[in-house]
Amino acid sequence: MSTPIPAGSLRPTRTSTISLAGADVLLADRDRSRPFLLLHGGGGAATMAGFADLLAERTHSRVLLPTHPGFGGTNRPDALATTKDLAATYIALLDAFELSDVTLIGNSFGGWVAAEIALLGSPRVSGAVIVDGIGIEVADHPVTSVSGLTPAELAQLSFHDPTRAPRPPAGGGPGPSPDVQALIGYAGPTMSDPTLAGRLGAVELPVQVIWGESDGIVSPDYGRAYADALPHSTLTVLPRTGHLPQVETPEELLGAILDH
Repeated sequence: MSTPIPAGSLRPTRTSTISLAGADVLLADRDRSRPFLLLHGGGGAATMAGFADLLAERTHSRVLLPTHPGFGGTNRPDALATTKDLAATYIALLDAFELSDVTLIGNSFGGWVAAEIALLGSPRVSGAVIVDGIGIEVADHPVTSVSGLTPAELAQLSFHDPTRAPRPPAGGGPGPSPDVQALIGYAGPTMSDPTLAGRLGAVELPVQVIWGESDGIVSPDYGRAYADALPHSTLTVLPRTGHLPQVETPEELLGAILDH
């Protein structure tokens, strides 16, 4: 594992808005050369920001963290109707930046997006890491619906230690948050696509599947099914970790990725 470089030598994170397929994508770009594309889940880009910093500092890599259109108050055009549409938009982003040898890292819904990107077969992508992903349908192991859950209930399901869950923003009204509404807009009420598991057999990239053993949103058995559906995959189960390893146990997640 690389030694962290001094904070003063890091180039600053650049934030910009990129127009792609009619959508304005808010992008935080941590440029450290080797490219990673981080894909967040229903909690928004904030759930990946700390890990993006850690990954950039430890690996001296270029780390791109887009905010999915519709999340964080951004616009989502009608053309972005599905997870497949979002995946195609991110291929366009990689083309716009003329990147190569990109590793995808997607958590939760972002794992589903990473799988759809891998299925598109872009030569710019060399591998993927799916972290507690959703999207497939597994008999007897459905994705837990997050619609209508209180922050406390969501933390109980998402964390091995719920006290480590970030505090929800103040001033939220009743009903699903805008980010949850955006998530359901892409993923549908079941948070799954019945065709995805069968389509994953066509993925030619190496894929590392990483799962928290205490995930109450999608169980480790669901994660094993995800790995089994991918022809070139490995599975790592992280102890004392829930649905968001990048928040709860970021060092362990980074170690699993770098060891692989």
